[in-house]
Amino acid sequence: MNISLIGVPIFFGSDKKGADFGPKKLREKNIVSVLTRNNHTVYDCGDIYVENIPEEKKYNFHTTMKYLKPIVDVNKNLAHQVYSSLCAESFPLVIGGDHSIGLGSISGASKFYDEIAVIWIDAHGDINTHETSPTGNVHGMPLAAAMGLGFEELIDLYDKGCKVKPENIFIIGARDLDLGEKELIKKHNLTVFSTEDVQQIGVERIMEIVNSKLVERGIKAVHLSFDIDCLDSNYVPGTGTPVREGMNVVEVKYILKYLMETKLVKSMDFVELNPLLDKGDTTADLCIDLLSWTFGFLK
Repeated sequence: MNISLIGVPIFFGSDKKGADFGPKKLREKNIVSVLTRNNHTVYDCGDIYVENIPEEKKYNFHTTMKYLKPIVDVNKNLAHQVYSSLCAESFPLVIGGDHSIGLGSISGASKFYDEIAVIWIDAHGDINTHETSPTGNVHGMPLAAAMGLGFEELIDLYDKGCKVKPENIFIIGARDLDLGEKELIKKHNLTVFSTEDVQQIGVERIMEIVNSKLVERGIKAVHLSFDIDCLDSNYVPGTGTPVREGMNVVEVKYILKYLMETKLVKSMDFVELNPLLDKGDTTADLCIDLLSWTFGFLK
């Protein structure tokens, strides 16, 4: 399998310095050679350019959303890089960076495929809009924008309108949802599995349910967006928004293995590693282990 490794060194979506060093740290940990060991040909496409914006100018582009213009610019370029990789029959692996980049990845994948599903593995829903967000942090908005909800400039990124239908979205591991997100989940009848669901019915059953829905809807392409804070905060000190009572490593590995073995996953984000918050590279080493594991099942 050909893999296009695309780095996106951005922290603007989280407004917390450090996530922008994630791609650099993973490369220092030899991510390219780790992926190559699984018999993949890896093309390191470098990093998407991110303009340097001083903190005092973060509201220059919108009154409530922080760093809006550079986030839009980065995601537009990322979308085209993802689309171009797919055109070249190469799997786009996007390493962040904060989760605002999920919008660019989804936008690129949805332009290439007639219809996609998105599996969003995250402690958070990331389905706020500029009207519901309590923080103005855009990393909490990409999934809403991909659904066609929220601010027009985000909705119409790279291609106008909705990128993924609400019925084709699956959120796994959510346990820290804002009120506005809960209302959107209910309104659009989104499929959400909390960590409480993971504990009660197990990852095996959850993945069976997800897969049956994908098959039922005739989905041929899945974009997998993986935020490391889906894991319990004890495992991932090096992330910007850690949440307790998350999934453990065994559960996460089961999900990743299951999804890759369906052969439906055609693109992936891996986000929110913050080396500045890490403890002795604990989180970075786990990230490398998870990526090695995941791509060991991609054929």
